[in-house]
Amino acid sequence: MPDEPLANVWDTKVQDIHQWLARTHGLTAGLVSRRGFATVARMNQPHIYSEKLWHEAIQLLPGGVNSPVRAFRGVGGTPFFTQRARGARLWDVDGNEYIDYVLSWGPMILGHAHPRVIQAVVDAARDGTSFGTPNPREIRLARLVTEAMPAIEKIRFVNSGTEATMSAIRLARGFTKRDKIVKFEGCYHGHADSLLVKAGSGGATFDVPDSAGVPADFARNTVTLPLNDLAALDSVNWREIASAIIEPVPANMGLIPLRLEFLQKLRQVTQAGGALLIMDEVMSGFRVAKGGAQEMYGVTGDLTTLGKIIGGGLPVGAFGGRADIMDHLAPTGSVYQAGTLSGNPLAMAAGIATLEELFAHEENFTKLEQRTAELCRETKKLATAAGIPVWQARVGSKFCLFFTEQPVTDYASAKRCNTQRYGKYFHGMLERGVYLAPSQFEVGFLSLAHTTSDIEQTLAATAEALRTL
Repeated sequence: MPDEPLANVWDTKVQDIHQWLARTHGLTAGLVSRRGFATVARMNQPHIYSEKLWHEAIQLLPGGVNSPVRAFRGVGGTPFFTQRARGARLWDVDGNEYIDYVLSWGPMILGHAHPRVIQAVVDAARDGTSFGTPNPREIRLARLVTEAMPAIEKIRFVNSGTEATMSAIRLARGFTKRDKIVKFEGCYHGHADSLLVKAGSGGATFDVPDSAGVPADFARNTVTLPLNDLAALDSVNWREIASAIIEPVPANMGLIPLRLEFLQKLRQVTQAGGALLIMDEVMSGFRVAKGGAQEMYGVTGDLTTLGKIIGGGLPVGAFGGRADIMDHLAPTGSVYQAGTLSGNPLAMAAGIATLEELFAHEENFTKLEQRTAELCRETKKLATAAGIPVWQARVGSKFCLFFTEQPVTDYASAKRCNTQRYGKYFHGMLERGVYLAPSQFEVGFLSLAHTTSDIEQTLAATAEALRTL
């Protein structure tokens, strides 16, 4: 193939990538039947365009990416570049097709490019992409959220999960007039300075849980405790604490379900000490239940942070809670927070369409639960049959397969997993047309677009990939 300027490749070739592959290589992604399963064919198409784009990306972007875990450092190899997505599938710029269990790291609960969401965004864009004034869609989305989550009496929209947690921490400090916060080892709440202490997500992947550039004074005001350790909660003087922040479904060191008694005790000690409890439901909100993890566990926070699903794939975040706390925000209170694009009409439209579609059928959450349970149950059976020790974790439609012989109950036990084996498994699945999270310390997601056939194809690929370990 002649070496073309990459700008030309992008402008003129991507739209015709499948025709180009068929013409020059005679390759298409297809299905074969093997051992009683329908399985995705091995992805043999060359990654010519992904390689070209990666070569240019590493010259222009730090590490070649705009978010660290996308670089595949946790599993090795070169990341593919996505051309388009629909339903439960991704297609890369070289024409390879993948069943997607990353789903843009969680937001695409309806599947990619859901017609209702796309139409809502198109309709909103015709009216203008940003106004810098209040718009009616903010009210509609706020109503949907507050009706589903009674603990949120008032809400403010922002542009990311990081912005939501950062603002919630500031609000908690302003409301309580205290400085110290408590977080839990391995939980990730975005990249605000005070929260990058023993953090998960990319910090766990790259083994740098404490970030350079964070002043020591910030770290001194952040108390970190081990997860699921009830005794550790008694080691804190809660009358000095502004807030504790926790993922009620910790999913940034892999997936580690909380002990219910731990969450209940955390609620008790924060209340007794006059500290606020911030439930970080950026990932779990509207995924594990209509009312999020707080509905599932029956434990509510004073403040809640949201993101991902409430934007339907567009950049969005939100934080909300008790009205008396939220009224401390400017312009009615003294805690300042603002954002040029907060409440953006396109993001609000996508969020409204997503939640209305998700809430339209009561069985949606049951369907997600059942299909994810089936996938996890059968995956564990296949691993056992292959003689591969694993620890399978699942909450709702979030899941994680740890390569370890021991239970994974906290950050320390998660870090003992065999990350090299996970990397080999990841690439074995990718070669067979299944895209999993490119790190042992991230999680997988299902969408309503994943079908029984997708699950069967995934399990067939799993059986083959496990035999190569």
